[in-house]
Amino acid sequence: MFNLHQNLSPQPVPAEPDSIVGWQAQSAITREMFTQKVTTWHASISQIPQHKIALYLSDSIEFAAALFAAWHAHKTVVLTADTLENNCRNLAKEVDVFIGEFPDQYRTQLETQTKTQPQTPLPAASPTHPVFLPAMANTFPALIVYTSGSTGEAQAIPKQWSQLSTEIATLESLFGEKLGSATIYATVSHQHIYGLLFKVLWPFATGRAIYAEALNFPEQLQQHLATGACALITSPAHLKRLPAHLDWVKIKTQLRAVFSSGGPLNADSVEAVQLLWGQTPIEVYGSSETGGIAWRQRTKKHKDGWQVFPQLAWRIAADNNLLEIQSPHLPDTNWFRLADQVNAIDQQHFQLLGRQDRIVKIEEKRISLDLMEKALLTSGLVLEARLLLNTELLVEQGSQRQNICAFIVLTEQGQTILQTQGKFTLNQQLRSILSKHVETIALPRRWRYLDALPVNAQGKTTQAQLLALLENVEQGQDKLEFEDGSNALKKQPTKPNWRLLEQEPERILLEIIVPKDLLYFEGHFPIAPVLPGVVQVDWAIHFGRQYFALPTNFCGIQALKFQQVICAETPVYMELIHQPQKLSLQFRYFSDAGQHAGGRVLFEPAQTQC
Repeated sequence: MFNLHQNLSPQPVPAEPDSIVGWQAQSAITREMFTQKVTTWHASISQIPQHKIALYLSDSIEFAAALFAAWHAHKTVVLTADTLENNCRNLAKEVDVFIGEFPDQYRTQLETQTKTQPQTPLPAASPTHPVFLPAMANTFPALIVYTSGSTGEAQAIPKQWSQLSTEIATLESLFGEKLGSATIYATVSHQHIYGLLFKVLWPFATGRAIYAEALNFPEQLQQHLATGACALITSPAHLKRLPAHLDWVKIKTQLRAVFSSGGPLNADSVEAVQLLWGQTPIEVYGSSETGGIAWRQRTKKHKDGWQVFPQLAWRIAADNNLLEIQSPHLPDTNWFRLADQVNAIDQQHFQLLGRQDRIVKIEEKRISLDLMEKALLTSGLVLEARLLLNTELLVEQGSQRQNICAFIVLTEQGQTILQTQGKFTLNQQLRSILSKHVETIALPRRWRYLDALPVNAQGKTTQAQLLALLENVEQGQDKLEFEDGSNALKKQPTKPNWRLLEQEPERILLEIIVPKDLLYFEGHFPIAPVLPGVVQVDWAIHFGRQYFALPTNFCGIQALKFQQVICAETPVYMELIHQPQKLSLQFRYFSDAGQHAGGRVLFEPAQTQC
């Protein structure tokens, strides 16, 4: 059995203390420096009496140090995708120790636990056993991870040591030679199993350096991927919005591989990556429960087929075409049935047909959301579609009603109809397309037209994010289109249409579109409406209070700049960074055109004045 401390790379893992294990911003982290990080974390974690600990650190190198230290202390690490209140509250039912960037009311103060306790040293290093990588029994309960929540409530999934080690061995056997000594960059978070394996465990087990920070913007990718031999761990959400105007020429000579997981890439995204980066993405199919199952690169042969991982047995259930697997990435040798329907191509390849668990019931009628989405996608009007069953409470009748909500990203043809003929006409056209496949009772009652589907840090669209778009209506932040083309809100808006793109404990990224009938456009200016600067500051504070625990009283603004105007109906990004220790909220507005505005809002400390 492969252990994480064993060397699988084509070249031996460097034994020199000054060899580089990764980069934090511009600073190189040597093997010796990283080992000291592990030792420091171990001194604290080893004194914790509890067996399970929750861990959240956004810096991948610091996270790896804490993770390895916890394993050296024989702790089971519980990973959460974010530190939102609801997730923390649910975690508190399972664990008593929270390590890392959790809110103050949950975070465990390790220093107070270890002041009077003796420190437990790490085992000595050897040429074949790096001190920072522990060797554990195969059955050691190493992790508890959570499903993404894209098909329902997130579920806890335990992972034994053997599951992690065998999956890393699989990845190295398949792709190690292609990567060579490439530095690993990522747009996805290590707090999910895909990012954890590909960005942290696999590189550390094979001696490849990693870049600690997640690359959230195309400009960051352009800068970092051109500096040397590299590989990128990413998702469809990032690859489908690569700007063609950036200079990607240098990247073609440095990029060894692009990995994508979280959902299938559309053909346009594959072609864009091939054209701009000179690489065909390696798509990985799997789940939190199963680990990796199969992979593909879009070549002429088996263009849409998935090639199963080695040592994995698979079959198709005769009664419903569901995929069943036996895999060393599972905790036992039993057959595991997935909710994905497949079609066999040959012994090593299959085609994905859709998920069975997206069958819903409306008034006892079985409805396939996958079937409806595919019908919309073949219309020529829809680029992306996500349908969701929603339950409404009918207060007057004291009962509930279920209906389907449609979240749609339009093609250019669809956009033309929307702009020239209106939402009612477009709604009716799409309903007419769906009526050929489902009964009237199943047609969506609510339609949302978006520039892009919201995604989380793992690049996935979750049900919670989609439901939040419906909740925005109650806050007066957005408009909701019904089947008759009417609006849920008629008042003149004072906030932009927006969606959450990325969220971290102290950072969020929103995409906003300023509606052309915004109240603040009146008189500013008659020829071409321009968003006033004071409104931009107000919106930054408004969304800052929505996502962060900001102090009550405003104190002042520093480094305020307005570089380019923001006009109506133009997508713009708003990035907010909360710095609680500085009592400040840093904001910036930017788009493909460059920086629009930015500044730092200051707040008063509690019971003091500026």
